[in-house]
Amino acid sequence: MTHQFPALSPEQKKALSDIAQRIVASGKGILAADESVGTMGNRLQRINVENTEENRRAFREILFSSDASINQSIGGVIFFHETLYQKDSSGKPFPALIKEKGIVVGIKVSICTWLAGSILHTLFQVKIFCNQSLCCQVLAAVYKALNDHHVYLEGTLLKPNMVTAGHSCPKKYTPQDVAVATVTTLLRTVPAAVPGICFLSGGQSEEEASVNLNAMNQSPLPKPWKLTFSYGRALQASALAAWVGKNENKKAAQEAFRKRAQINSLACRGQYVVSGKTDTAASQSLFTASYTY
Repeated sequence: MTHQFPALSPEQKKALSDIAQRIVASGKGILAADESVGTMGNRLQRINVENTEENRRAFREILFSSDASINQSIGGVIFFHETLYQKDSSGKPFPALIKEKGIVVGIKVSICTWLAGSILHTLFQVKIFCNQSLCCQVLAAVYKALNDHHVYLEGTLLKPNMVTAGHSCPKKYTPQDVAVATVTTLLRTVPAAVPGICFLSGGQSEEEASVNLNAMNQSPLPKPWKLTFSYGRALQASALAAWVGKNENKKAAQEAFRKRAQINSLACRGQYVVSGKTDTAASQSLFTASYTY
């Protein structure tokens, strides 16, 4: 298909591929800190903290100023527009704070402006994304469009949902069931050229998201891509609960964040051993009806 953009140079391809590989290096995933002002307000409301720019900045600083060892678990951070221009208490911009830890910085952009009138636009309006057959349909259409437009797949990462039962489904499925359904869906639709698949948590509790990711990486099914995480709620819930808007709780909140990031690092290698001693914040459902990403 003829397209309006020039082909990437070998140097550009290498740069994109290197970035993608850095983000999903062994044991690493993505911190999705790209919540909008409104979404961040909903999170703060849960801990009875006012939704002000300073409170949003303060919580982000807790995450971003964690010890440099966090780079063993986090390969990339997704920013929201507001976050890109915020600074820590010493005046250092958040992007610089992240980069000095060797972590890749990215920013969320609108994904739907180019979809209008296309089959993808129709599919993206459907609310029941967790249905396996629909996941296959959506992903097949996505990769058809990417190939039609000569997108360099080796320089991309995919962020899909896991194939899980709907929130109101009375039947409970095991992590192994989720793993088989999800990996099978991906094998049918996602080219092996894609370096990594970084799952969103989709309202699962922190622990559920970690356990299901671990089960996928333990699955005997072929996995030509890295299977890792791009979690927002499922990386931040325990940290928020520990912080509750109080500066004196900063260290406790950072430790909660570090612990959950480390658990997910183990999960994306299939090495997480469930202890059965999960705290309340980590086991709490993070489902929000009609959630908007």
